[in-house]
Formats: sequence, C-alpha cells, structure tokens
Amino acid sequence: MKTVMNMRAAALGLLALGLSGCVSLGGGKAPPTLLTLTADNLAPAGRTLGGRAAEALVVMEPEADRRLAVTRVPVQLDNANVAYLKDAVWVERPTRLLRGLLAETMRAKGNRLVFEDDQAEARGSLHLSGRLVEMGYDARNMSVIVRFDAVRDMGDGQISTRRFEAVERGVTADAASVAPALNRAANKVAAEVAEWVG
Repeated sequence: MKTVMNMRAAALGLLALGLSGCVSLGGGKAPPTLLTLTADNLAPAGRTLGGRAAEALVVMEPEADRRLAVTRVPVQLDNANVAYLKDAVWVERPTRLLRGLLAETMRAKGNRLVFEDDQAEARGSLHLSGRLVEMGYDARNMSVIVRFDAVRDMGDGQISTRRFEAVERGVTADAASVAPALNRAANKVAAEVAEWVG
C-alpha cells in the first residue's frame, strides 16, 4: 500500500513538473497576474440580428504608440519617464482588447450587425477606428486612465472624431488594484463610444 502511495506521489510530482514548463512566458517565470478586459454589457445568448453587410459596423483595432503596443501596463512616473507595472501582463495587446470590448458593448447596446476588422465577414460601410492614447497607471496622482480618440466614418464621406476618457483615482500601484480599475475605466469609455456611434 505504501509503495502504491509513493508511486502516486511521484507521478503527481512529475505531472506538476511537466505542467510548470507549459506556463512559462519567454523562458522566464509566468507572471502572477494576466490582465484582460471584460465587458459589463454582453449581448444576450440566442439573440439574432440580421441585415445587409453594407450596413454593418466594423470596429477597427485602434492605433497606439510603442508604449502601448506591448503587453505590459505603462506607469507614468513623471512627464518624461515611463516604467511598467510589476507582475502584470495583458493577455494580448491592449489595442486588441479594447477593440473587442468596444465591439461587444455595441452588440449589447445596439440593433445593428457589429464585426471586428479581422473577421472574414467585416464588410460594413460604417467604420469605427481611432487611437488608443492612454491605458495605464499614472503614479503622480495614483490613477488609472483610459483615453481613446475615436473616428467614426459613416461611409458616405462624413467623418467625425471625439475624445473619450475615463479616470479612476486613488488606485494603489499593484496589479490587484490596477486591473479592475482599468476594466471599469475601459467599460465606461466603451459605453460612451457606443452611445456616440448609435
């Protein structure tokens, strides 16, 4: 009996050792926290929308500067210095996460077909694009900021732009505090963009 238990313990130990190699990122230790954005407003399951592809809304992945084109969370230390938040990594580029959040929020709040620009069906005449200006932590005033310059192209030559911003203050500089604050701020921006696009 003792031999069987020892064999089981050894097998479990080998399994754990094998799995530890599967979660390594870039040869180093896996970060304690992986950040993502989760929509507060979800399109209900079973809801069916139809229409002409030409009338669909296509949400484009926003542009961003190099500071935001990585999977790290930027921390603005002062006007000239930027670091990255310790132990926090986005599951993918923040621009892609914001695009998905915007699209899901518009599906939930609207009555039109909504596609993301990497979907094969994405052929709508109405386009939402823009630039993600800020999505990180400001150490100077202990806040998270999401700032998005949106561009709405109606497909008939009419283009309009608008800046959206959400700030959450009093956030401590750790992943456990910054992650939910960024999610709340991003959802606020997404809801305001959805209202604006209509």
